[in-house]
Amino acid sequence: MILGESGEILMYYPLPYKTVKTRPNVIKVSGEGKISVEPEIAVVRLGVSTESLTLAQAQEENARAISNIKKAFTKAGIPENAIKTDDYSIYPQHDYVEGQQVFRNYRVDHMLLVKVIEINQAGPIVDIAVRNGANIVSGVTFEAAQNDQFYRKALSFAVLDARRKAETIAETLNVQLSKVPFSIAEINDREVIPYQKKTFAMNEASTSLHPGTLEIISRVQAEFSYVSM
Repeated sequence: MILGESGEILMYYPLPYKTVKTRPNVIKVSGEGKISVEPEIAVVRLGVSTESLTLAQAQEENARAISNIKKAFTKAGIPENAIKTDDYSIYPQHDYVEGQQVFRNYRVDHMLLVKVIEINQAGPIVDIAVRNGANIVSGVTFEAAQNDQFYRKALSFAVLDARRKAETIAETLNVQLSKVPFSIAEINDREVIPYQKKTFAMNEASTSLHPGTLEIISRVQAEFSYVSM
């Protein structure tokens, strides 16, 4: 309470003290976990590209080829739900003549994604498609059936790896490390890569695919607090 010049009572409320948050001593590390697994699923991306002076004709020729490919797949025992359209694009194409853009034709691309559980079907799928009109084979990839389960296991290994690194640093500095990190984050760049590079060889007889093993990788960043001993 404070009295003013004229004797009136003025109330005074002191401001609360500001608390300054101090950052604890921190050891910041990254961790990586890896698991090698055998692939069980093959994903083949292939399609048909057609060109014509008229868009209707390019689309018609493309649709006919795609239909033939799908019928051949069905005949070979590939289920319909394993085949889906991945991309359908129309491109007006032009040439440049004496600096002027001149229309050449229309190009229609229709890409299919074929996903099968038996990886030994990948080669025959390519062969069947090419024999029935496919003129684009843009890639064959292999996956693990329980990919999420394997990734979570790799993530657990990444956390343990980060912990071991932090312990090594703490022992070297002769400081006491906290039992659990006060901050940990997954690095969202999960990878599934071939452990042995797959081969993709096409010849007149058949297509041979050798997927090798897959390596599933997970990464984390963690911060551990520590105190001097």
